[in-house]
Amino acid sequence: MSAPRTTPVHRLGHLVGAYGLLALTALLFLAFSLALPDTFPTLDNISAVLSGQSIPALLALGATIPIATGRFDLSIGYGLGLAHVLTMQLIVGDGWSWPLACVVVILGGAAVGAVNGAVVEFARIDSFIATLGTGSIMYAFTGWITDGARIVPGPQGLPAGFTDLYDSRFLGLPVSAFYVLALTAVLWLLLERLPLGRYLYVIGSNPRAAELVGIPSRRYIVLAFTGSGFVVGVAGVLLAAQQRTGNPSVGMDYLLPAFVGALLGSTAIRPGRANALGTLVAVTVLAIGLAGIGQLGARFWVTPLFNGTTLLIAVGLAGWAARRQLRHRLRRQR
Repeated sequence: MSAPRTTPVHRLGHLVGAYGLLALTALLFLAFSLALPDTFPTLDNISAVLSGQSIPALLALGATIPIATGRFDLSIGYGLGLAHVLTMQLIVGDGWSWPLACVVVILGGAAVGAVNGAVVEFARIDSFIATLGTGSIMYAFTGWITDGARIVPGPQGLPAGFTDLYDSRFLGLPVSAFYVLALTAVLWLLLERLPLGRYLYVIGSNPRAAELVGIPSRRYIVLAFTGSGFVVGVAGVLLAAQQRTGNPSVGMDYLLPAFVGALLGSTAIRPGRANALGTLVAVTVLAIGLAGIGQLGARFWVTPLFNGTTLLIAVGLAGWAARRQLRHRLRRQR
């Protein structure tokens, strides 16, 4: 029997599901620009938003990788804190050259991600529990390195080349924004255009089918966690260059925004599955929303309220998009 024709209502629903969040981004920017014409639609404000949200955006993109396989890496906040203070300790406390310290921290992040993947797949522990446990261990190492105190550079400060990793500008905009764009492009290529992405999506949507067609699920899931850890290591280095002090408690502040961005992103562009472009759109919506309500004079507690509410909405929408996609596939098979 031939597949049913796609009706205009179905096409409209697909367009709204795929590009509704992108339209919301434009509407939010327009609304805040009209409400705050002197401060919001300015180059200084746009630069501040891009700079301030680049690290949450990187973490959200990193979290997207294991989510594509149906797993969650709750250790990214702890990993960010550990990578951040370890970078500062190696440069300030141990006198390492900053390029060597950055490379070691980033590779260390990838190694920690591989351990996370191995614990999840070979120990058969649910990813929520496993990464929460490994994250707690990372937090313990963070406390051991810092002894609970901040790592503060001496009077000479940090090397200029290191701080320029975050502070420099390109084409008039913060260079950190271009890191986000570059990572988005790489993940889009990996997930949408290469066999690796198809394998990850099959593993995440139908593990039994992945097993039947001979996809080595364990290998690719460990690889997904390794990629997430690599991104966390990069974000930790940039956080150290941004803050210029080692704060042992800073990492967890980034966990919720990262997951909000990754889960909300799974409702856009490619509804029903985690994808890099959707995550970028979601992070942009969150950045515009937080910047706008901040400039309108919202109280300090509005930010966690906004993040928590958006997370609940994101999870609900992600589930709805996945169910809608499944119903659509079933209709086409009839």
